[in-house]
Amino acid sequence: MTASTMEQQTPAVRESVSYWNRQRRIGVGLAAAGVVSAVLFGALATGQQAQFTLAETISGSKFGLPGHVGAIVFGLIAAVAGGAMMVASRRWFGWLLGLGIVCVLVSFLCWQVSQAPNNLNTMPLGNVARSSVTLALPLILGSLAGVLCERSAVINVAIEGQFLMGAFAAAMFATLAASVWAGIIAASIGGLLIAALLAVLSIRYLVDQVVLGIVLNVFALGLTGFLYEQLMAQDQTRYNQPTRVPQWEVPGLSEIPILGPALFKGNIFVYGAIVLVIVVHIGLFYTRWGLRTRSVGEHPAAADTVGVKVLGLRYRNVLVGGLIAGFGGAYFTLLSTTNFNKNMTSGLGFVALAALIFGRWSPIGSLLASLFFGFTSALAFSLGSIGSSIPSQFLNMLPYVATIVAVAGLVGRVRAPAADGKPYIKG
Repeated sequence: MTASTMEQQTPAVRESVSYWNRQRRIGVGLAAAGVVSAVLFGALATGQQAQFTLAETISGSKFGLPGHVGAIVFGLIAAVAGGAMMVASRRWFGWLLGLGIVCVLVSFLCWQVSQAPNNLNTMPLGNVARSSVTLALPLILGSLAGVLCERSAVINVAIEGQFLMGAFAAAMFATLAASVWAGIIAASIGGLLIAALLAVLSIRYLVDQVVLGIVLNVFALGLTGFLYEQLMAQDQTRYNQPTRVPQWEVPGLSEIPILGPALFKGNIFVYGAIVLVIVVHIGLFYTRWGLRTRSVGEHPAAADTVGVKVLGLRYRNVLVGGLIAGFGGAYFTLLSTTNFNKNMTSGLGFVALAALIFGRWSPIGSLLASLFFGFTSALAFSLGSIGSSIPSQFLNMLPYVATIVAVAGLVGRVRAPAADGKPYIKG
């Protein structure tokens, strides 16, 4: 709403608009969701125990409560959190929103777990946490690549293509060299090639960046599909049988309930993602390179006047982003599976782009958003394993529905870097 529009309104209207701000509207929605959860999930849940364990298997120490009681209690707590959000100060907004969402989720789980057969009515939270981190790995790496590009004012819609090239190169060269490390290096180079095309065509030749990203995705899909048919499909043993990346366990830390197995019983992708998030965050907000990158993304002309080489910086950041996204592509063939298939990334490059937006173009925000999407996928798998009454087709939709809800409903008003997607022509 513009200032001129506000001036034309009566004081009563302006007061009404200011009262029903985003925090209060979300509070009303959260309170309504809590009431619906208490009534609906409480009515559908059974009196059977809904049990949970902190371990990775159902053999650990269990705790729980009757399903219908848990569904009602946690639903009401969510409703109270929504009501408190309407009157609390802004500093409590995030805490109350998080509490309410968690309580709605627990209410839902009490309903689902209580309906499972007696031998399945236990959900291992440690396994859900570990699966959430594992499934979030390509999203973390892809969104980091997007952060580097878009903070430099280059829109990277080609993350999907970089994933595909990385996955194909990792499978092929890891098999030929009998080394997962050769596969990881090749995957990064595969992502770099797509990034190089993105950089040259968007920065040097000023091609529309969104259209270019879609074209590069189609190019990567066609190229990897053609090479798969010509090479891998003809001789899987020679070209498409890479080994899985090794797992490294951190003694002591891996025994921490829930978080230990998820973060400290990992592999090169887990530890690499953690290190890269920290490095990019520190670099972007606490170094000269980061200051220059952000200035190029916000006002390239002003950056140019103080001596920043705008185009050179954009080239470097886009290429580094391609290396990271290609590394993320290796996840699909060296960890998730042990062979390459056509279009195996299944649109996760676009989910990584959504995580970038949901995370407000920051490394930490992108990490949290990616973990959120990874959790929804892990939850879908866990509900399927306990014989959920929800049809499997709807469970498979859950990560993508969560993506739409998060970006459209929870992210609020966010602003991309001011120069994002705008070519720079030096005067």
